Amino acid sequence: MFLLFLFSCLTINIYFPEAEVQKAAEEIVDEIRKEEEKKEKKDKDSQMMEMEQAMNSGGGSFSLVSSLYAQEETEVTTPKIRALQQSMKDRFPKLKPFFEKGNVGEGNDGFVKSRDESGLNLKDKAMLRNLVNDENNDRKNMYAEVARAKEIDASQIPRIQKIFAALWIKKAEAGWWIQKENGEWAKKQ
Repeated sequence: MFLLFLFSCLTINIYFPEAEVQKAAEEIVDEIRKEEEKKEKKDKDSQMMEMEQAMNSGGGSFSLVSSLYAQEETEVTTPKIRALQQSMKDRFPKLKPFFEKGNVGEGNDGFVKSRDESGLNLKDKAMLRNLVNDENNDRKNMYAEVARAKEIDASQIPRIQKIFAALWIKKAEAGWWIQKENGEWAKKQ
């Protein structure tokens, strides 16, 4: 009986909500990377709000907008996650030209990697190094905070990183450098 209890406790401790982490990671990465689509979405949301107000002024109590917002709400969110997300979102426009030039790439471990600093002056090299360092610190903290928010043991953070890594690579633009599972670099097609 004691062994059965021990094994059942062990199973509970190993549980990893992969689907939940995947959904949260998609929402976080999309929020950081999709600036233009977000602007278009805001325009659509404004139109939906206008429709709702028009419907509500007619005496009905139909609420399409609030149901849409409920569907979009981030699966995992804390003040720290929102702050990290905003920090990465603010930094992304500064990093993007370095991705486009091939100076940095998306690593297979969920972190940005410096690849090639040739052609950069000292000021740009220093800026690139600071951006990469700041981005990777925020990513590291994001992975840990997602684990805390989902009550996942800290030993499982590498699994969270892998989920995020796959998404960072998936959301990379064509022509950006990405690191394959075997460690080789390739331009995304």
